[in-house]
Amino acid sequence: MIDKELIGGIVEKALEGTDNFLVEVKVTPDNSVTVEIDSMTGVDIDTCARLTREIESQVDREVEDYELEVGSAGLTSPLKVRRQYEKNIGNELEVLTKDGRKLTGTLKSVSADGSEFTLVIPKKVKEPGKKRPEIVDTEETMAVADTKSVKYLIKFK
Repeated sequence: MIDKELIGGIVEKALEGTDNFLVEVKVTPDNSVTVEIDSMTGVDIDTCARLTREIESQVDREVEDYELEVGSAGLTSPLKVRRQYEKNIGNELEVLTKDGRKLTGTLKSVSADGSEFTLVIPKKVKEPGKKRPEIVDTEETMAVADTKSVKYLIKFK
């Protein structure tokens, strides 16, 4: 089986000096290799093709037969690394927590180590003496480890 760390190292080195970054490398037992990259400005097909050629030039198919797929992290894919959170500061996210809550809010910040993030969540609050509840923005800081998935929220207007 192909070494996941070997592929990750090749990708990291090939992406040095660009605004692209590695999100994930998956290797299945039947040597199907999937490399997922992202960028602050978007990933184009030329970058994926160049990265595919770089990996193929360093991993010999005669020694290890494998299937390779290089692509960008999709718009609907969950956020996995700190730089994806940084990219989405100011955007609306949908968070599914491990305790079953589903939250929607605007990403305000992410910690330097990427272990926590802060969402601004609009909540209805009934103030004493008022007839109707008002919508108030509340901040909630969450540990990434306490979430099942964090996704960019797509809205059609």
